[in-house]
Amino acid sequence: MDAATRTADDLLQAPLALLDSRFPQRIVTLPSGACVALRECGARGDAPTVVLLHGISSGAASWLQAALLAGEQLHVIAWDAPGYGESTPLPGDAPLDADYAARLHELLLVLDVRHCVLVGHSLGALMACAYARDLGAERVTRVVLISPAGGYGAVAQAVTSARVRGERRDALQTLGVDGLAERIPQRLLSPAANSAARAWVRWNAANLQPAGYLQAVELLCQSDLGKSRGVAMPVEVHCGDADVVTPPVACRGWADLYAAPFDLIKGAGHASPVEQPEAVARLITRAALQLTGAKQHE
Repeated sequence: MDAATRTADDLLQAPLALLDSRFPQRIVTLPSGACVALRECGARGDAPTVVLLHGISSGAASWLQAALLAGEQLHVIAWDAPGYGESTPLPGDAPLDADYAARLHELLLVLDVRHCVLVGHSLGALMACAYARDLGAERVTRVVLISPAGGYGAVAQAVTSARVRGERRDALQTLGVDGLAERIPQRLLSPAANSAARAWVRWNAANLQPAGYLQAVELLCQSDLGKSRGVAMPVEVHCGDADVVTPPVACRGWADLYAAPFDLIKGAGHASPVEQPEAVARLITRAALQLTGAKQHE
């Protein structure tokens, strides 16, 4: 029986088993009293650390396959952003990118992560760049942006921001989390994506917490990736060649703004860490090992 004819439950058995055994969750309580759920795998000791920040319709588990592959040479940490999974939401209904950055900073202090490569996928790019430009300026050695969301916080985007906020809120109210999860794979994956990838994207979306999702919508609508240009560390930008959410032309524009190299991930839509985990793991590993002089195994 091939993947196309297997049920969703069948398709989820293998990744869920890997998630529990090789990329397990733990809860970290911060000095502020907030909790952060994270997943961790890979090498320790002198291995470089990478910190993975997921997108708006996802969670730490979405990095599973890419994290395990990158973990062959790196120490990998993936968080559930505030309000996702078992992570404590931020105060207020409309937190700013600086609030997400402050929560990330508190987490990395508790984990004693003194240097890391910060990887932001989609909405995670706004969090990554907000942290790198301020609190993480001396802690982040490189920023890797994968299909970055640019946000709608620029003055010229005011009308679009209001429309997106309304559409996202209405969709959640009308469809609920389960309804959103059913629609999401159609936009996040390429037409060639297999049933296993679609099931995994759907499962991650089905675990959204409404309050955390709505806070993330506010982050998207209030933030502007452009205001973080000029960060002190190297930046690189990647995008799936079949991405219709943050298309290649838009991602190349962000790369130009940051004077950063730009590459396409072949055979991938927006959710490239799920659809092409080998390629994503390679680019993450290459980015981390560039700073150590270590030789990457091909």
